Amino acid sequence: MRELVYTGFMSLDGVVDSPGGTQEGHRSGGWVMDTPFVPEAFALKGEELESTTALMFGRRSYEAFAPVWKDSEDHAAYRDLPKYVVSSSLPEEALVDGWGTTTILRSTDDVAEAKTTAGGAIFIHGSAELARRLSEARLIDRYHLLVFPVLLGAGKGLFSREDLEKQALTLRDSTAYPNGIVKLIYAVG
Repeated sequence: MRELVYTGFMSLDGVVDSPGGTQEGHRSGGWVMDTPFVPEAFALKGEELESTTALMFGRRSYEAFAPVWKDSEDHAAYRDLPKYVVSSSLPEEALVDGWGTTTILRSTDDVAEAKTTAGGAIFIHGSAELARRLSEARLIDRYHLLVFPVLLGAGKGLFSREDLEKQALTLRDSTAYPNGIVKLIYAVG
């Protein structure tokens, strides 16, 4: 069974949207850039590249990332990786050419089926609403979070606020950096 890993930047109060800019209309967009840069705090992203065998996005994150990441030298390692887009409405003709094989998954059941295919870890970038749905369906196996020392008060959260059955997490790794960022890696279960 392939692991499904959510990776992302999060504020201390759980907001994950608009970390690099105001694309989603969040008034505090770009909050990652407001934290002093410490290279070792972002080493997790390089480590993830080594174990990523496929990428998964929700429709909106795919539409935002694909045109930019396709030609980005910072994301060159992702170019030829298989990609999954989870969307009930994205048409096939909207997929970006020249960015590896991309498969549209139409449901949570399709995601569960993709986890049974051969291969290694599938990483989800951005895609807060997708991650929340997959967490509720008990499909996420690991969380890689860089928690930033900022309170935003509003924005998309990663985790559901529904009254759901408790999910135990096991801390696999953590590091605090001098700029206030904390790396947290949790396995589910």
